[in-house]
Amino acid sequence: MAIRARSWRPPPPPLLLLLLWVTGQAAPVAGLGLGSDSELQIERRFVPEECPRTVRSGDFVRYHYVGTFPDGQKFDSSYDRDSTFNVFVGKGQLIAGMDQALVGMCVNERRFVKIPPKLAYGNDGVSGVIPPDSVLHFDVLLMDIWNSEDQVQIHTYFKPPSCPRTIQVSDFVRYHYNGTFLDGTLFDSSHNRMKTYDTYVGIGWLIPGMDKGLLGMCVGEKRIITIPPFLAYGEDGDGKDIPGQASLVFDVALLDLHNPKDGISIENKVVPENCERRSQSGDFLRYHYNGTLLDGTFFDSSYSRNRTFDTYIGQGYVIPGIDEGLLGVCIGEKRRIVVPPHLGYGEEGRGNIPGSAVLVFDIHVIDFHNPSDSISITSHYKPPDCSVLSKKGDYLKYHYNASLLDGTLLDSTWNLGKTYNIVLGSGQVVLGMDMGLREMCVGEKRTVIIPPHLGYGEAGVDGEVPGSAVLVFDIELLELVAGLPEGYMFVWNGEVSANLFEEIDKDGDGEVLLEEALSSSSCWLPDWQLRACLLSSSH
Repeated sequence: MAIRARSWRPPPPPLLLLLLWVTGQAAPVAGLGLGSDSELQIERRFVPEECPRTVRSGDFVRYHYVGTFPDGQKFDSSYDRDSTFNVFVGKGQLIAGMDQALVGMCVNERRFVKIPPKLAYGNDGVSGVIPPDSVLHFDVLLMDIWNSEDQVQIHTYFKPPSCPRTIQVSDFVRYHYNGTFLDGTLFDSSHNRMKTYDTYVGIGWLIPGMDKGLLGMCVGEKRIITIPPFLAYGEDGDGKDIPGQASLVFDVALLDLHNPKDGISIENKVVPENCERRSQSGDFLRYHYNGTLLDGTFFDSSYSRNRTFDTYIGQGYVIPGIDEGLLGVCIGEKRRIVVPPHLGYGEEGRGNIPGSAVLVFDIHVIDFHNPSDSISITSHYKPPDCSVLSKKGDYLKYHYNASLLDGTLLDSTWNLGKTYNIVLGSGQVVLGMDMGLREMCVGEKRTVIIPPHLGYGEAGVDGEVPGSAVLVFDIELLELVAGLPEGYMFVWNGEVSANLFEEIDKDGDGEVLLEEALSSSSCWLPDWQLRACLLSSSH
C-alpha cells in the first residue's frame, strides 16, 4: 500500500530557514535568500526530532517528490503515480543535483531542493517534458533508507526480571505486534485484530528478518525489530499493503513460548513435612487452582467459584497435562503446573483460552481418596482397663471434632458443650462413623478418617460438608451402655394391667407376635433401639 504524503501536513518551517549550499564539498550555511540559480540550493523545511541515521552515498532510499519549474508549473510527481521513487544514492541513477541533495536526509525529513541545469538535464532537457537549461524545484519527503550491508536491528525496551527461557529455533510462539514503515505509517497490527500472531520460529514460516529478530526473546519481553527489505518482502512487496523495497519496523510483545517436544513443568511451592500418602492414578482429588496464561493473563479460578474442582486423575477426566501433573501430590501440597498446548487445549483453545496457549495452573490439593478406600482408624489413647468394647446395639456418648483433610473445622461437640449420643448400628450416623466407633472402650481417643463414599458422598451437606470430601473425626468415648441381645423388648407406656400378657396375646397361643404388639399401646423395638425407647418413655 503506497503512502499518500499529500494528506500529511508538516508544521510550518521556522522563520529563519536553514539553507545548505551543496557543491560536492561541505558547504557553508547561508543566511536568508535562495542564492543564485547556478548553485544547488537545499531548504530543510521539516526535520524530525529523532534522526537515528541519515542518507549516505550507496544507500537505497524511497521518497516522494513534486517537481516544478520556477514558475510553479508541475512537470512530475510521485504522488500522482501513488508510488514512492526508489533508487540508490550516489551511484549515478539520479541527476547529479538530486544525488547530492538527498545525502544527509533523515526519514520523515522534508527538503525543498533547487537544482541548476548543470546538475539536472543541462542544455538538452527532456523532450516534451523539461526544456533545455531548466532550473528544477523538488519538494522531497524521505520515507525510507537502507543499505545492502544492513542487518536486522533489535532494540529491547522492556525485559521481565525473570527470564527462565528464550525463543530457540523450532519453538512455537504467540506474540502481538504493530508493523510500521520507517516513517511510522502503520501497515498492520495484531492488536487491531485482537488476536495474537501464532507461528513457529526459524523454520521458514516467517520472513527471514522476523525469524532472526524473535530469537532470544523472553515471555513478557518487548522489542523493536527493524528489518531491511531484502530480509522482508524484497523488491515486490507483499502485493497488498507493503510496497517493494520497504524497510519494516515491528514492535513485538511476546506472550507465549513452547516447543512441540515440551512436557509439563512442575514447580513445588509448598510440600507438607508429613506426607503419608501421594496421589496415584485412579484417585479422586479435590483441589483449588488459579489458571493463567504464560504472560500472567487470568482465565479461570476455582477460588472465584468458592468451590474446589473435584475429579478423578489418570483416567482422562481432565486435560492430559493436569492428569499427569496431579500425580504424586500430597494433601496440602501447593505446586505450579505449566502445560504446553499439545497437553492442554491444543490449537483450537477453549472459551477464553486462546488456541496454542501454554497454561499455568497454581494448584492447592485439599484432599484425595480412592474409591477402594475404607476408613482409617488411629488410636491415640486407651485406658489401662479396655476390656469392654463397643458393639452394635450399644448406647454411646462421645465428643468429637470434625474437620476436612486440610484441617478446616466443620463441627465440634466440645464447642457446643454437649456430647453426641447414638445407638451404635442404628443408622443415626454415616456408615464410616458407625464403623469407626466399634470396638472402642470408654476413655479411648482415636482419629477416624472417612472417605466420602462412607461419609456424605458426592452431594455432601449443603453449607456444611463439601461434596466428595474426606472427613476426619477426633473422637473421645465417654460412656457406653451395653445393648440387649437380639430379639424384641416391649415397653408399656400406659397403666399396667395385671393380665397384660394375656391381653396382648390375642390368639392365646402363649406367644406375642409383632402383629399383636402393634395393636397394643406398647413400644416395641429391636434391641438396638431399646435404649432410645426407654429414654423417650421416661420424659
